[in-house]
Amino acid sequence: MTKSNVSAAALIAAGFAVAIPATAQADELVLYCSVQEEWCRAMSEAFQRETGIDVLMTRRSSGETYAQIAAESEQPRGDVWWGGTGDPHLQAAQEGLTAEYSSPMLGELQDWAQRQAETSGNRTVGIYAGGLGFGYNSDLVTDNPPSCWADLLDERFADDVQVANPNSSGTSYTMLATMVQLMGEDEAFEYLANLHNNISQYTQSGSAPIRAAATGETAIGIVFMHDAVAQTVQGAPIVAVAPCEGTGYEVGSMSIIEGGPNPDAARAFYDWALTPEAQEIGATANSFQIPSNVNAATPEEAPRLEDIELIDYDFALYGSSEERTRLLERWDADIGSLPQ
Repeated sequence: MTKSNVSAAALIAAGFAVAIPATAQADELVLYCSVQEEWCRAMSEAFQRETGIDVLMTRRSSGETYAQIAAESEQPRGDVWWGGTGDPHLQAAQEGLTAEYSSPMLGELQDWAQRQAETSGNRTVGIYAGGLGFGYNSDLVTDNPPSCWADLLDERFADDVQVANPNSSGTSYTMLATMVQLMGEDEAFEYLANLHNNISQYTQSGSAPIRAAATGETAIGIVFMHDAVAQTVQGAPIVAVAPCEGTGYEVGSMSIIEGGPNPDAARAFYDWALTPEAQEIGATANSFQIPSNVNAATPEEAPRLEDIELIDYDFALYGSSEERTRLLERWDADIGSLPQ
């Protein structure tokens, strides 16, 4: 094997910087990122230092990024979609918006990350995981704090709960799909209609509700538990809760965009992002998800999946184009149309 054919992953394992094959040099990567800005920036800067490839990064929520990639499908502008919940990544894969690629790093990944790749026909892969729940501000909720999904319907929380809009937020779509699987579809929409009475705002970003709870703007934010923990670590009076009835979880994912302008740089980033070193960057950016590489250190603060009552989340079904579109349309009709 010549040096020009050595994979980026193999170079990293040997202690070398990531390289693009000499026959196909690239000096730019267009990255669409769907985690919080700090982590997006840290990943972009680290890859740029390792490779000398300029990273042009745009940060948007999962649903927004999916919509952008779909809108650009005739003339793709992005190379890699990194982060965000796996359901829209699976929908993009089913619709042919993302490219098939089997990284040499796959064998180092957790089973749930490899299943994500298998489900998508190797058009996406799991990069982290985290359980869905909520967090409350303990300065505002001092007596009988909520511990279950049912508790969020209490009238004492009127106009004091925030959650994102599932059309823009992968976090909120995970909640919608979780409720359907946990309760049954009609019962889930009845629950969401009752919860609407306590919702002060449907935010665009999935993590915005817990930031609002941290500042006292609202008492409760429905988010992934690691986002609640991040606020606690920063000193906010936030308590993370794994709901007693059970809950869903995300497999945060990564995909190469079909027809993107820099395919060699995209594959190099993909391989690099699956290494332990790259996955450990999250904790330095105050992100406490569980990394998918088995050799990456899991942050001490990260909520463990084994400590959470998880449902058997059907990623294939709820990540399918037909089901995801149908559920979002019903949410718009049944919940989004309700008066605030």
